[in-house]
Amino acid sequence: MQTHSRWPWRATGAILAAILPRQRFCLSIRWRGDTSTVLVNLRLPSASFLHLTIPLAALLLAAWAQLPRGPSALDAADEWLRDRFVVAQAVDTLEPRILVVDIDETSLAAHPWPWSRGRLADLVETLLADGARGVALDIIQGEPGEPGGDARLAMLAQQGPVVLAQVFDYEQRPQPLRFGKPAGGSAAAAAAGAVPAYGYMANHAGLAAAPHVGNIGVLPDPDGVLRRVPMYTWFEGRRYPTLARALLDCCGAPPTVAPGAREDGFVRVPFTRSLDAYMVAKAGDVLAGRVEASLVAGRLVLIGSSSLSIGDRVASPIGRNSAGLLVHAAMLTTLLDRDSGLAPAPWPGRLLAVLFAAAVAALASLTFARLSAAFNVLMLGAAALAWLALAYGLSAHDAHFSVSGPLLAILFLLAVGVPFHWQLAQSGSRRLLDTMRRYVAGEVVDELLRSGLKNPLAPRSLQVTTLIADMQGYTTQVESLPVEEAARLTTDFLDCLTRPVLEQRGTLDKYTGDGLVAFWGAPIPNDEHADLALDAAAHILREVTMLSRARVRAGGQPLRVRIGIESGPAMVGDYGTAFRSIYTAVGDSVNTASRLEQAARDFPHDVIIGEGTVAYAKRHRFISLGQHTLRGKEHPMQLYTLEAAA
Repeated sequence: MQTHSRWPWRATGAILAAILPRQRFCLSIRWRGDTSTVLVNLRLPSASFLHLTIPLAALLLAAWAQLPRGPSALDAADEWLRDRFVVAQAVDTLEPRILVVDIDETSLAAHPWPWSRGRLADLVETLLADGARGVALDIIQGEPGEPGGDARLAMLAQQGPVVLAQVFDYEQRPQPLRFGKPAGGSAAAAAAGAVPAYGYMANHAGLAAAPHVGNIGVLPDPDGVLRRVPMYTWFEGRRYPTLARALLDCCGAPPTVAPGAREDGFVRVPFTRSLDAYMVAKAGDVLAGRVEASLVAGRLVLIGSSSLSIGDRVASPIGRNSAGLLVHAAMLTTLLDRDSGLAPAPWPGRLLAVLFAAAVAALASLTFARLSAAFNVLMLGAAALAWLALAYGLSAHDAHFSVSGPLLAILFLLAVGVPFHWQLAQSGSRRLLDTMRRYVAGEVVDELLRSGLKNPLAPRSLQVTTLIADMQGYTTQVESLPVEEAARLTTDFLDCLTRPVLEQRGTLDKYTGDGLVAFWGAPIPNDEHADLALDAAAHILREVTMLSRARVRAGGQPLRVRIGIESGPAMVGDYGTAFRSIYTAVGDSVNTASRLEQAARDFPHDVIIGEGTVAYAKRHRFISLGQHTLRGKEHPMQLYTLEAAA
């Protein structure tokens, strides 16, 4: 006979119990050895577990947003937000270290394009003579020009602080782009953080000996906006710097890669200055000698064109039709700031984003189950604004973290968490109302909801009429009955008492075994409280009479109900402790009604009414029973019964 060990199943249950949160998932494994059967009982997560699961899911979303991934809608949201931050943060403060020489429309009017290599050499020589720290040409010269001009330009590029331009292509094409001859760069066996290129457009071979050549090739984002440049490009065993980096290398600055390079080698251009922050000189004015040397001396010079006829235009965060030359100027500003220690210190943006989302998730786990949906919506809105303010400052310190990650978590909490907890609250309210309708007439509940009272169950003094009913001889009735029949009799009798109370818009205070306590005039004040209680008493008598006749026909004993009714002031409200409470009435009139119910055993009448109820009643007639001293009372009081019940 084959035997099976129970221990693997016990061990599995113990491991799962340790891993899964207690009272959230319950998985029990029971071994039935005689039938070789494993019994598995899985209890699904409760609502209390979901209270924590939803904030945890929001936190995981925020953490996922910070992980490297492919292009997505979240990236588009990130870039859109960062663009807004860039525009808001860009300053107009003059950039004193850079001069942009623009071959603009007026320069072209004076010197029609294309310019000879001699004119370009004149422009560069003039700038160097005026004390330029270095000159970079954002112009590709793919074809040879006049020999003298080419020779002068080649000499300037080889001997002076001059940087030429070339373009690398980062897209794989069926026919790779090959034009001119790449120059500059340094040998590199592998990309090592540089962006791989697959083609190029370079200067002609006569300029290939230039030691400093910068790449002006770029790759816009999927939405067409240029936000990043390849700081270094790797092509066929050599590593080439971007134009701004090449200009600094040419002028003796230490070779530094700007912090913030992505895994793919692209570096975000911060665009810390607006377009108006850069000093611009017209190329025609420089050639004509109308630019003072003080404007050039000691500055790094970028030569390019903003002319629509020859200039390159790109969409950038600070302008949808910006001159490409200004992108290189912005990158040059960033590198200068890095080298001089002026750039913002790097901060762990991803970590701070996750910590912020964790704080919001923790706050949501506390407030969702305790506070209203409106408060939680406002709280999440405030959290979103707080994150935007934090991300606004943080974006200058970290170019990589997902700006919209915490917003995604907040949106998840808003779209899933708030409706879920609102539904739970609504379900709880419905259950509470359903329970309340078992004790209070539905019309009263509806009126209570319409009343707009801030706390309708808070204790307050009201004029009420209390009705206390009880079965006479209950012990004698049930002592000889089986338990099931005794329970059925009790239920049927209480039904005879309860239905008239609720039909007459009364409030059921409590059951007292074989009887009940009810009152009228609360929680909604009602001037007819006495008459309604008397109507209910008359209805109870009819119900009990019919039940008694049915029992007698079935061979049982007849039933009698005793009812005491009194009206007067009472404190009505929700009384109790933090563990349990009850909506009840407390006062002398309530005690008197109890004494009247007990006194009914001494009268041949089923309903005994106090003088307070008689004073309040407007449409009932009474029979006086004389003055009697009730148990626990010092003075006699006038007692009555209903004329119809006499």
